Parts: sequence; C-alpha cells; structure tokens
Amino acid sequence: MMTHQIEFSAVKKVFGTGPGAVHAFGPVDLSIKEGEFISLLGPSGCGKSTLMLMTAGLLEATEGKVVIGGSEVTGPQTDVGVMFQDNTLVPWRTVRGNIELQLEMRRMSPQDNKNKIDQLLASVHMEDFADRHPYELSGGMQQRAAFCQAMIHEPKTMLLDEPLGKLDAMTRERIRSDLQKLWMQKRPTVIFVTHSIEEAIQLSTRVAVITPRPGQIERIIDIDLPFPRDFEVKNSPEFTAYVRETQEIFRGYGVI
Repeated sequence: MMTHQIEFSAVKKVFGTGPGAVHAFGPVDLSIKEGEFISLLGPSGCGKSTLMLMTAGLLEATEGKVVIGGSEVTGPQTDVGVMFQDNTLVPWRTVRGNIELQLEMRRMSPQDNKNKIDQLLASVHMEDFADRHPYELSGGMQQRAAFCQAMIHEPKTMLLDEPLGKLDAMTRERIRSDLQKLWMQKRPTVIFVTHSIEEAIQLSTRVAVITPRPGQIERIIDIDLPFPRDFEVKNSPEFTAYVRETQEIFRGYGVI
C-alpha cells in the first residue's frame, strides 16, 4: 500500500503585514501519495508557483506545514528534483557538465554515474548533444537537458513549475511524451504546475484545480485514463470529457 509522500496541512502564504498585506495562497490541505503525478492547474497569479517554492523549502509558509517523506520542510530540499520555467543550466558547462554538477553538489561521483548519465540523455534523445553548451541548443533541447539535470540523482519527489511554458506547441508535445516516459519508468512523486488544461489531463493521475487568488484547491479530479496517453487516448471521448469538465470549472471562475 502506498504511503503519503507529501502532505500539506493548512498551508497559507501572506506577503507583507498590515493593510498592505497580500494573501497569495491558501489555506490548503492536500495529501499526495508516493508515485503520483499531480498537476496544480489554475490561472496566472493564483499562487501555484508560491506553493511550489514552499514545497521546495525556498519560501517559508506563513501558516501550516509541508511534510515530505515524513519530515517537515524547514529549508531547501537537496534530495528533491526541481525544475522551473527558466532552466538553471550554467552556460560555461556542457550538457554533460551541467548534469555532473548536480552530482558534485551532492558529493556523488560523476565517473561512477557515467552510464546513468548516458542512459538518461538517450531517454530524451540528447545523447548526440552531451558535449554541447546550453547556448548551442534550442529551447526544447535545453529543457530536455534540464530534465536530466533534475533526474540524475533519482529523486523520489520532483517539482516541475511550468517547465514547458516558453516552448512552441510541437516542442511541448515532444517533451510531454519524454516526461511521461521518464515518470512511467522511475515513478517519482511529481507535482507539476501548469495553466494548460490538456497538458494537465494528459500527464496526471490527479488534477488539483486552483481558484483565482488567493489560490485554494476547490476540486481534485481523478484522471482515469490509461498510460501512455498518446494521440489515440487524447482523441478519445473520455479525454475530451475531462477537458470539458475542467473548462466548465474555469468558466465558473470567469477566467476563460
């Protein structure tokens, strides 16, 4: 039986104090089971990224607590894989060098993990670009490299904050497929932030619908569709029904 890998208990974030305080997010209670892929779906400015920063230990909650694997988050989480819309590749290192940097920061040997790096690069079709620098790559290739960077230490939890947001539609679709394959192989617990309804339904086991600011989880939708969710699944009546159900929720908020 799966254990609860991530727990949010009455988590709330307020920026500032007094009359000028901004209530950004919460309060929210949420349990995420080990191995789940859950998307936080909501309009821009609703606090999705704020919750991710609190989960990663990069922002302190005003109230409540976040627990990962039984331990309360009180600071940056080095055993969690994190990826943002703007990747963290350093320009003076190659793709391989950037991946090795994540190992070095955790005092793991790059040489001992060479085969793992090669396999990870091959899984996202980047094996021929291992010795290229980030500035020599397209945006989509950079994001693939960043996925490898986030996955190399085999984190049990991954936090992905709109990693595909700046990519064109065709590149997004290819990388969604790569991400889905990686998740199916390794089964980390994933929290994925997006404002794309179709993207959330394609990738997730559950979708948490976030209200406009201050963001709260109004509804959680279980996505009962088979993996991998290829074009056949995406063109199915069941997929379309999930899209319409979710669209109706956001129409009720007046955001679409």
